[in-house]
Amino acid sequence: AENGYEIRDQSEYDRKFAIDRDALFRFLYATQPESMAKLEKIFKGETRETVVAAINAEENGKNGSRVGVLKKGVTLSNIHLDRSYYKPTSTINQKAQKLYQSNIFSVMKEVYASDEERIDLVVFLNGLAIFAFELKSETSGQNYQNAIEQYRTERNPETRLFQFKSGVLAAFAMDTQEVYMTSKLDGKSTFFLPFNQGNGEGVLAGKGNPVCENDYSVRYMWNEILQKDVVLEIIWKFVFVEYKEKTDASGKKKKDVRVVFPRYHQLDLIRKLVADVRVNRTSLNYLLQHSAGSGKTYEIAWLAYRLASLHDENNVVVFNKIVVCTDRVVVDRQLQAAIRMLEPTSGYVRVMNEGCTSADLADALKGGAKIICTTIQKFPYIVDMIDGLKNETFGVIIDESHSSTAGKTMTALTQTLSSEEDKPVDIDEIIMRHIKGAGKQKNVSLFGFTATPKPTTLQLFGRLNSKGQMEAFHIYSMRQAIEEGFILDVLQNYVTYKTLYELNKNIDEDPKYDKKKAKRQIARFVELHPTNIEQRVEIIVEHFREKVMPELGGQAKAMVVTSSREGAVAFKLATDRYLIRKGYKDLQTLVAFSGKVRHEEKEYTEAKMNGFPEKNLPRVFDGNEYQVLIVADKYQTGFDQRKLCAMYVLKKLKGVNAVQTLSRLNRVCPPFDDKKTFVLDFANDYDDMQKAFAPYYTTTLLANSVTPGSVYALEAKIDGWLMIDPQEIEEFNEAVLSDKRPSEIKRRVEAKLQRMKKFIVATYSNEEQLDIVKTIRNFIRCYEFLIQATTLVDVQLHKKYVYLTYLLAILDINQPGAGFNLDGKIKANFFRQKKTSEHVGEKVRSNPIVRLPEAERVEVAKPELARLSEIIAEINSRYGSEFDADVTGKAIMQIFALLMKQDKMRKQARNNSFDAFELAYNEGVEGALTEGLEQNQDFYTFLLNNKEERERIFGILAKNAYNQLREE
Repeated sequence: AENGYEIRDQSEYDRKFAIDRDALFRFLYATQPESMAKLEKIFKGETRETVVAAINAEENGKNGSRVGVLKKGVTLSNIHLDRSYYKPTSTINQKAQKLYQSNIFSVMKEVYASDEERIDLVVFLNGLAIFAFELKSETSGQNYQNAIEQYRTERNPETRLFQFKSGVLAAFAMDTQEVYMTSKLDGKSTFFLPFNQGNGEGVLAGKGNPVCENDYSVRYMWNEILQKDVVLEIIWKFVFVEYKEKTDASGKKKKDVRVVFPRYHQLDLIRKLVADVRVNRTSLNYLLQHSAGSGKTYEIAWLAYRLASLHDENNVVVFNKIVVCTDRVVVDRQLQAAIRMLEPTSGYVRVMNEGCTSADLADALKGGAKIICTTIQKFPYIVDMIDGLKNETFGVIIDESHSSTAGKTMTALTQTLSSEEDKPVDIDEIIMRHIKGAGKQKNVSLFGFTATPKPTTLQLFGRLNSKGQMEAFHIYSMRQAIEEGFILDVLQNYVTYKTLYELNKNIDEDPKYDKKKAKRQIARFVELHPTNIEQRVEIIVEHFREKVMPELGGQAKAMVVTSSREGAVAFKLATDRYLIRKGYKDLQTLVAFSGKVRHEEKEYTEAKMNGFPEKNLPRVFDGNEYQVLIVADKYQTGFDQRKLCAMYVLKKLKGVNAVQTLSRLNRVCPPFDDKKTFVLDFANDYDDMQKAFAPYYTTTLLANSVTPGSVYALEAKIDGWLMIDPQEIEEFNEAVLSDKRPSEIKRRVEAKLQRMKKFIVATYSNEEQLDIVKTIRNFIRCYEFLIQATTLVDVQLHKKYVYLTYLLAILDINQPGAGFNLDGKIKANFFRQKKTSEHVGEKVRSNPIVRLPEAERVEVAKPELARLSEIIAEINSRYGSEFDADVTGKAIMQIFALLMKQDKMRKQARNNSFDAFELAYNEGVEGALTEGLEQNQDFYTFLLNNKEERERIFGILAKNAYNQLREE
């Protein structure tokens, strides 16, 4: 009664068609009397049966559905009947308002869908069943899980009420604490989605619903969701039938059909955004922090569709155009399809895909399309290309805003859509336009989606909370996604390894090098060392075969993340050799890297190594032939492969990059409910990974900001070097912005820059030059951020920014030790992979605070010179073999003594040449190590696992053994 529903008796239910006939025809005669009168003239006493049959036929047609009938109606004998009326976008049309008020909402309890199936509640719209509810009470010993089990085992998917597409739009399982729903009953395979609000806020956010002191936790279902306006909004603006083509590993295409029904957080996001934009129009930006598993593709599609037709409180259109930007080269096809299914009108959506130029995008922005899908990379090319946009308003939706808001790209985007009206005529006005074009434009609202917002993203898109921190407008946290079962916690089964080795000089000299750069080269040398690779290959392959391969019914896959393209090539070659040597025919590898790579005097490409074109890799890897994908800076973000169960990490990962890379594992893989994840990490500490995930586990808050004062402080430091003449800056800006021939401008500009570079090199020491470069770089970064995030307008400061940007590009300060090459000057041995930690079932420790880099703190990392022997000693102290020299020396002599006692060795020495003896000697060493294992388990195990080191150490003693045994 409070919500305006009619309470109907279950005897009115027509189980053959899942309708309430009386309510159906009351609605039709009240809203469309003329059409019904025409139908009565044609069908006379059969009118009602004919209408019901027509509705049923439309719902059960090839591309038909109940939601389609509710939105589009049905036509018979060229007479159209509407089945429901949505709330008009404006209040101007009084007839539309009256029709909307005529919708009949009703509810029945204890409805018999069949003789054996009694449903607790069924909700109807204009006589058509739309929702079914099974209600459980914990005080009676049952909860929502019992309701789910009831749907799966006691409800027939073929019963008309539950028929896919043509029955209810959603079936809800509900107790007093939680709500779950499905849009397709499929027996025991029925997949239920949570329809909960989320429990707690900020760092406390998780699954479920908040506890209500004086009411049920699920009160929002009748107080909010089942309100008449919301039900109509869900049907008209959210629910749609999705038709997708899936390509299997063999290339065969299959159709996948589903009824898409919004989860609660998706509905909440769009409704709150629409309400806020309706009031604030284009005055604000919005950050949406939604984790993987949130259904972001649908969220973007729903948002674009809603914003495209949004009117404000005065019935004025808010946005003339909606631009959906993704940082993928090819705009997400699923996203395009979802938008087009919501709004199938021809020409409404324009997609800038492969083959489309920036000129095509410019035409689309000026054309009739309401929604434009494009890649953000196209915006920089059309900044000066578009006219006639000054009076238009734009909603720009950015997918993965953490990677799409880099200064220059973002500036180009906002300049393109700028609402400045007067064309500037002098240099200062041009500068002013650039400044204003970089910041928040009064005719453009940005909507940024990301799971991992960087501090700069929070500052640009976030909202100020009551504690003075910047935060997202809406959050669906990683914690909630994990607890609700949409993604997995990839830190739950995490093992770390440390690579131990001993480093030595391979030259007599002891030259000095930049310590930092030398360590970088040594790290690469160690990474590519054959012994190191072979040991890691063995650990990874055996771990995968034993722990991972049985997962997902034998379909589990793994990714090996290498730190370089050459590393990926070397690892692929070594892995394939190992598989052949061991005779493992049930495991095959693929590799992913860009361009051409030279390794051991040969040239490799991804396509050549895999045997098929790069674009086919995701499809082929999805099949059953390949299990392990070895990558170098490819497929570490945006790669959605649900069968990935394991990741083997061979490179340093930090911050957002660590979260995004490891999150390749977090996808659930229906119908397998028990997918496990495994991480073996050879390059990072577990605590560092915990810290990387901590800011994004619940909510992310920005605790500080870059201020104009900090930028002016950097400017003052640059001015303090007395190297830049203000007149030089004026002349430079005039040259850059003049209308003269490009070739002449280029000569003038380069001459000025080269003159300044010569002055800096001649005037300042090397350390001062490094300080100058670092300070200029910080100034540019902070200024670019500031003009986007604030209303700072300082023409002279901007001119200096333009000048310094060009100057920085040509400054190439010579650094001591730059350009040196350690190839052939170092050697490594005693490699050993040591397990250092194992973490099972540990929770991520949330730490939501992130900070912007402090602009005023400029620290220059001065090159630290050290002799090669000192650098090697320092590395060995961290990665050395950890074997005491005295102890290992004695251990070696013990093995030698065992060898000398063997009759076999004596006979081999007496009867063979040294070359023939050496083969038996090496076998004898292995046997002696096994025999004496208990005497020095660590060192002897190391030697048994390292043939190269074993033969190197004992090879020195081989000639001595041969001669001594022959003498005896």
